Amino acid sequence: MLQLFQSLKNGQVSVVDTPVPGCGPKQVRVRAVSSLISLGTEKMLIEFGQSSWIKKAQQQPEKVQQVIQKMKTDGVKATVETVLNKLDQPIALGYSSFGIIESVGSEVRHFKVGDRVVTNGPHAEFVVVGENLCCLVPDNVSADEASFAVVGAIALQGVRLVNPTLGETVVVVGLGLIGLLTVQILRANGCRVIAFDFEENKVAQAKQYGAIAFQVHESYDSVKVVQELTDGFGADAVIITASTSSQQVISDSAQMCRVRGRVVLVGVVGLNLKRSDFFEKEINFQVSCSYGPGRYQSGYEEKGIDYPIGYVRWTENRNFSAVLNLLAEGKLSVQHLISKRITQTEAVSFYESHISDKDLLGVVIEYSQEAKLSSTVAVATKQERDLSLPANNPEPVFSVLGAGQFSNAVLIPAMNQLNWKLKHIASRSSVHLANWASKYKFVLATSNYDEIFQDKDVNSVVITSRHNSHAALVEKALLSDKNVFVEKPLALKLEDLDSIKNLVEKSKKVLTVGFNRRFAPSSQAIKQTLLKMPQAKVFIYTVNAGAIPANHWTQDPQVGGGRLVGEGCHFIDLLRYFSGSKIVTANVISMKSESRDSYSISLSFENGDIGTIHYLANGHKGFPKERVEIFCGQRIITLDNFKSVTGLGFKSVLFKLSSQDKGHKNELRAFYDSVKSGQPPIPMDEIFDVSRCAIKLQSEVYN
Repeated sequence: MLQLFQSLKNGQVSVVDTPVPGCGPKQVRVRAVSSLISLGTEKMLIEFGQSSWIKKAQQQPEKVQQVIQKMKTDGVKATVETVLNKLDQPIALGYSSFGIIESVGSEVRHFKVGDRVVTNGPHAEFVVVGENLCCLVPDNVSADEASFAVVGAIALQGVRLVNPTLGETVVVVGLGLIGLLTVQILRANGCRVIAFDFEENKVAQAKQYGAIAFQVHESYDSVKVVQELTDGFGADAVIITASTSSQQVISDSAQMCRVRGRVVLVGVVGLNLKRSDFFEKEINFQVSCSYGPGRYQSGYEEKGIDYPIGYVRWTENRNFSAVLNLLAEGKLSVQHLISKRITQTEAVSFYESHISDKDLLGVVIEYSQEAKLSSTVAVATKQERDLSLPANNPEPVFSVLGAGQFSNAVLIPAMNQLNWKLKHIASRSSVHLANWASKYKFVLATSNYDEIFQDKDVNSVVITSRHNSHAALVEKALLSDKNVFVEKPLALKLEDLDSIKNLVEKSKKVLTVGFNRRFAPSSQAIKQTLLKMPQAKVFIYTVNAGAIPANHWTQDPQVGGGRLVGEGCHFIDLLRYFSGSKIVTANVISMKSESRDSYSISLSFENGDIGTIHYLANGHKGFPKERVEIFCGQRIITLDNFKSVTGLGFKSVLFKLSSQDKGHKNELRAFYDSVKSGQPPIPMDEIFDVSRCAIKLQSEVYN
């Protein structure tokens, strides 16, 4: 299918042939008929991409501070690689689409194949969304009109936050697409509307919708106009739908209001608030979050958990429905807002030549209904495929299942550096799939994992999908006679671990887990030193992990498994590697009062070694993420963030690097060699020892 993307690095827009996303059990897949270009939002993204590095930094000062901090802890090289990788990830454009449902997931309750629906899907021939991000379209609402529903919901949510009553005076600042929709919704609500914009045609359109509208210029005193029209009292509320870096808009909006008036920001403006503007009148200021309650909440958008209507009357889905009803009843008109219609293939030239055209309002993209459902896309040409994978190729051939940020930033670049022969990159939903396939020289991009398991040319797979999928994919890969590298964790449940162990014992294929820290040059230097020290050892491992949101997928017990099993297994494995002995006892104490993300693990090993892992989410970012201290034979070894190893009681510095190296490239090299030799790079008893320990400790944290 074809989809529109925009580069963050240079702002360039492209049409990319990418696999059709898979449809999950709580999702619907929609064949797009039309979608609406949100000129304000998409123009802002393109201008950001086209701006210089300095201007990008000026627009995101908080990101600059994060970069500086990362340089201090991880080094310049690692930081530059992270920044360049982030800028190299294209953005999927668009969020207001209309189409026909082509497929529904097994757990979808309210939709069927053939339904006419709107979604917040991107500019693509097919979109896949959760059930709560999909809404039925009334029969008398056309495709053009329906394309405005999601953008209209943004305007509606801004009005809801203002909470206007019949007869109130509301000012709308900025008469772009959302501003003009806001004017109409306010008028339908019985409000008197005063509106301002720089463009004459937009002011004229607002007047047609019943607003008292004015064209402004730099010396225009809009505050004075509002005061005169309200007998000196001021407006009851102001809704800002403008997009500008100016700080003056927010100050003027406060001054336009009456005592205890309301200001709601829907657009993007400078937010250097003056206390006096809001203090003297006790002005209420609020920022509107997109379409309404549920936005950016994984439980609502991904899992389909709705808010009870008695407690949350207007969710984002119910806002979609409200806008569609206004369109069906003729109370909201969008025909005059359509400035242009283009096909998807004409979109690139439109973005290059017309995105900044001030006369444009709504631009509708129309999609071919001949587009075919294709889960696999050939990225390389036939000649390149033949050269990449010659017949009877003696070298290992790899496919990657999962295309998340970690794969793109760390593992796949390392595979390229090691000259691996890469056939498939697979993801059921990643919008970056085709772009990454091209960038990293894969032959095929696919959303169909089964194609990989059935491919006889592929003898090895790398699994980097979400944690809850690991065990099933590992089992399927082994049953398909593939060697397996799976990112940690190996499994989330003990029964899955036992099942994998049984398969491995019967299989002649190699299985390894992404416990990369044991392959770090600094770790291996420590291991060689410890082999010369027969005395019992004490390990203290401090992990300054930092906080992550409670609604992040890794925190979900059913998806990510929790941070201990999802990341803590790394640190258990490193101590297991240093000790070289089986784990005998393991206990965990977590901070119940604050967050289960902060905990201490106590380990004892069969050879008499003991270790403590302090995993902390409540530390400061300025402190290095990881530090290991080893006490042994009246000497101390310190590993500092995988950059240096120092020792007390030793004659010299044990190891030092100019930049952090956590061993990812070395572990991949070891896996490659193991595929050829048939010997796993990590002993299987160690993998299952560590995995079993992490799963048990995670269950203690949650219980």
